[in-house]
Amino acid sequence: MTRANTLVARLRENEGGPKLTVTDVLTKVCAAALMRHREVNAQWADDAILLHPTANIGVAVAAPQGLVVPVIRGAERLTLAEIAAARSDVVTRAREGKLQREDLEEGTFTISNLGMYRVESFTAVLNPPQAAILAVGATDDRAVPVEGEIAVRPMLTLTATFDHRAVDGAPAAGFLQSVKELLEEPALML
Repeated sequence: MTRANTLVARLRENEGGPKLTVTDVLTKVCAAALMRHREVNAQWADDAILLHPTANIGVAVAAPQGLVVPVIRGAERLTLAEIAAARSDVVTRAREGKLQREDLEEGTFTISNLGMYRVESFTAVLNPPQAAILAVGATDDRAVPVEGEIAVRPMLTLTATFDHRAVDGAPAAGFLQSVKELLEEPALML
C-alpha cells in the first residue's frame, strides 16, 4: 500500500471537497479492474449470466438502521475527487437515514471495508444479485522481503467472495491480480 497511501496523502493536501479515503482509491481500482475483467461485473439470473457495461460500486455503510449499501454509479468514468464526493454524500445520507431507494439500486459490485475497525481480514457475504464482493482489512506495517532484504511495508489484506455460478475461479483470480497491481501502482488507473 506504499504508493496508494502516498497518493491518498498527496490528494488530501488539496483544500476543498471531501477528504479522500482508501475506500475511494479502492472504488476507482475495482472499477478499473471490473472493466478489464468484465466477466466479474456480472450477476446470476435464472436463465443467463448478465454482464454489466458499467461499474456501479456499492459501498457497505454501517448506519443506525443497519448495514446499507449505497451505490456509486459509473465509477470507472469518475475521477478520485468525484468518487470521494459521491462516497461522502451517500455515506452521510446513509448515516442520517436519508437515502432514497435509487441510492441502493443497480449495484454491480460491493466493497466492504472494516479496516477502520482494525480488522485484519474477513470474508464478506455476497450482496445479491451481485456476483462479487471485496472485503478490505486494515493496512498494517509488516516485515516483507524486498530485494533479498527484510523491509517494513504497509500491507493490506483483501478477500473476495464470488458467486461461482456466474464467475469461475480463473477470472476471479485475474480480477484480484489486477486489483493488487493497481493498488501497488495506482498511476496505472489514472
